[in-house]
Parts: sequence; structure tokens; C-alpha cells
Amino acid sequence: MASSTRAPGRPRSGIDATVFAATLSTVHELGYTRATVDRIAATAGIAKTTVYRRWPTKGALITACLVDAFGPAPLTGTDRLDIIAAAIRWIAARIGEPGIGAAFAGVFTDAVNDPDLRQVLSTQLQDPYRLALQEVLDEPEHRVLFLIDVVVGTLLHRLGMTGKPMSAPDVDALVQMVLQTFR
Repeated sequence: MASSTRAPGRPRSGIDATVFAATLSTVHELGYTRATVDRIAATAGIAKTTVYRRWPTKGALITACLVDAFGPAPLTGTDRLDIIAAAIRWIAARIGEPGIGAAFAGVFTDAVNDPDLRQVLSTQLQDPYRLALQEVLDEPEHRVLFLIDVVVGTLLHRLGMTGKPMSAPDVDALVQMVLQTFR
């Protein structure tokens, strides 16, 4: 009898990628609040029960979508300052992509009053990047959390106040300001 390497259950057949693309598209077109799971499922061409089987809440779906959209951070450079600068430019570019910044800002807003969602965001989205930065920069947790707070907070604030991602010259200025703290 031959053994199967496939996991039990139905094959995913790209459902996650389809749902994530539909999520970002719907958030980009309608805004975070109006991007309901029903609308996302309709855009993806699947039943909302398919979405809820994978992600029990809109916040969990958005978080998984962001983790997928961001992927691994490119923590490369010739020294600590190059690594920090590259990481800042990388997150600024990601937040500027259609749907991503709005999804990020929206799920953060929801997390203010939802401790379960805060936990999901912390463990699934922030912690992997925090741990990678701590290791590569050899910095303590509180300094890396400060770096994340300043950079992500500034980028999301700009997006929220202007409706546009931060311009390249302003990202360069943000990089220079942050590097002063980590010299």
C-alpha cells in the first residue's frame, strides 16, 4: 500500500492566495470597514463558510493576509545601520501597496478594543519580525519594539492623515531620524 504525503481533507488548491488577493482588492476598493467577510468571499468566488473555516474572524483573516503580503523581511546589509535602513524602506514600500496599508491600519484600529485580536497581531505579525530584528541587530526587545512602533506608527499615521503612502524623500528622512537613535 502506497503512503500519501498529502494532508488529510480537501486540497487547498490556491484558496488562500485567492482569498488574500480578494481581501486586498476589496479593502483597496471599499475601505477596511466595508470590506466584510461576505464581500471578500464574493470577490474570491467562494462561500463565506470556506473563509470562516480557515480564519474565524475578519481580524484573523486580515492578519494572515498581511503576514502573506509582507513575507520575510530582507534583513541584509553591510552593517546594522544598512539593515535598519533596508528594513524601513521595505516596510514603507509594503504599506504603500494597494490595500495593504488600509488593511494594516484597519486591523490595528479593531485591535484597540479587542485583546484577542491584539494577541493574534502580536504573535503572528509582529513577533516574527521583532525576533528576527533582535537577532540580526543584537538589540534588546524593548529597543526593537521601539523601532517597530516609531516606523510603523509613522507610516500608518501618514497614510491615515493623507490617504497616501509616505513619499520616498520622507521615507529617507524617517530612515535618517531612526538611524540617529541606533548609531
